[in-house]
Amino acid sequence: MSVYRLAMGAGFARLQPELQDYFDLDPAGTRNRGTGTGTFDIAGCPLPVLRPLLRLAARDRSLFPEYQRDVPFTIVNHARLDAGGRPALGAVRTLDFTGRTRVLEDVTVWDPRRRVLVDRVGRSGVLATDLECTAGPDGRMRLVSRRTRLLPGPLSLPGLMEAAAFTEQWWDRAEGRFRIRTKVIQRQLGTVLVYEGAFSYRADP
Repeated sequence: MSVYRLAMGAGFARLQPELQDYFDLDPAGTRNRGTGTGTFDIAGCPLPVLRPLLRLAARDRSLFPEYQRDVPFTIVNHARLDAGGRPALGAVRTLDFTGRTRVLEDVTVWDPRRRVLVDRVGRSGVLATDLECTAGPDGRMRLVSRRTRLLPGPLSLPGLMEAAAFTEQWWDRAEGRFRIRTKVIQRQLGTVLVYEGAFSYRADP
């Protein structure tokens, strides 16, 4: 069963049918991998003062310092079991900025003990956040992370510890594509990261 079905229970069926297909990669099934391609209308950090710090985070493939419009991107999702045998979903996003390609990695794991989704961000996975998943009244997926913590590892991002992330994803019937909108907001600084755009997606055979 997919990590999102486990997290949402009966609420999963309230998502748009296209979203159910997108979020239903099953680590125990044959449909466990998908690929998307699209363009972010805007992507990056709007605050120049934070960009040196985000350059360091980019080495871990967790955040990025660029800020640009019309950024082509790809996403590859792969459902699997983690080292502890728990259902997990890995995602690799590749963003083609002008003159620079950035790669972001994360792994979302279902924690059966706490009954919550945990998203481990970056190649090291030391930045972890709990995800709340709900279906909006219009069938859109809404993902919210309010609790972020650092796990033991080489990366230290104390300035972003109090950041919260808000994501909304939906199927745009008029365009025949998915749309996504994400903001990461820090209490003192405001919006520290944003990306918004559209993409096509298919499950790999």
